[in-house]
Amino acid sequence: MLRKFFSDSETILWARIQAALGIIALALTYVDPSLVTQFIDPKYVPLFILLNGVATEYLRRHRSKDM
Repeated sequence: MLRKFFSDSETILWARIQAALGIIALALTYVDPSLVTQFIDPKYVPLFILLNGVATEYLRRHRSKDM
């Protein structure tokens, strides 16, 4: 059942995790911005974006055997 929810794809699972975290961060920002800013240091944002891209690329290539 859980595999069907994610269409048997790790990439879709990763995208939905990112969307859920984004929604949570957005809601916390509206409630109290200091709740989010204490965990997000601007100097680490480029590193997060790089690691996110690497994880997405890995999951995509892991699924597609022709790449």
